[in-house]
Amino acid sequence: MADQVTSIAGNDVPQSEARPAVAQPKPKQPRQLVRFSFYKLDPQWQLLPEDVRAKGKQELKQLYADYAADDELIRSFSLYGLRSDVDFMIWQATYDVDNLRRFTSMLRRSSMGPYLREERSMLSMTKRSVYVGKNARGAHDPRLVITPEDRKYLFVYPFIKTRAWYALPMEDRKRMMGEHIRVGLTYPSVSLNTTYSFGIDDQEFVVAFETDNIQDFLDLVQELRETEASMYTLRDTPMYTCVAEPFEQILESLGA
Repeated sequence: MADQVTSIAGNDVPQSEARPAVAQPKPKQPRQLVRFSFYKLDPQWQLLPEDVRAKGKQELKQLYADYAADDELIRSFSLYGLRSDVDFMIWQATYDVDNLRRFTSMLRRSSMGPYLREERSMLSMTKRSVYVGKNARGAHDPRLVITPEDRKYLFVYPFIKTRAWYALPMEDRKRMMGEHIRVGLTYPSVSLNTTYSFGIDDQEFVVAFETDNIQDFLDLVQELRETEASMYTLRDTPMYTCVAEPFEQILESLGA
């Protein structure tokens, strides 16, 4: 069958020639939303009858297990005995913001919910680094997928750079970040998960280091203080030392 004809500026042109196919962009690898939630258990919970507490604890354990069963990333960490303002932290990563909202809603509506104060939370998102070449990482970018190594310690803190940093030429920033990265590579026992918060929370980044050796992390941070890029740090506190621990054990240890 002959091509249909359309008129362009008075000239008859076959429609197949008038509308050339446009190459479709490749679909982008999806990013994950990441949330770090820090909780404090009200001591008044321990004054309730034992059967009430047992029921509330079981309800919370089931909520955590059901969320994990949906193939949603969730990890629990204890901070009791290390900080006075928080008792434990929940680390989540998901592709759907409603999953974060659903978990929090169900937690608050649980029997223990009124006794759990969410003292702090940090929301962020995975993103490719502008300081590391895309080709070096291949088609699948691990920075876009949170894959915990499940080590003993997780060190978490918000991070904000000065506005002067963003005014520097990209080549200067890459040079300084290159030094920063080289220092990090001298501590192979420490792995880094950096996520981004521009416009979606108060910080610019959330930094989460995993390691089994707390002394290695301390030495790494001290050495990073001496790098040139460190001069452009506006804020990197509070710093949370989190210890990986099963959620059930955390509740037991808190006397829940």
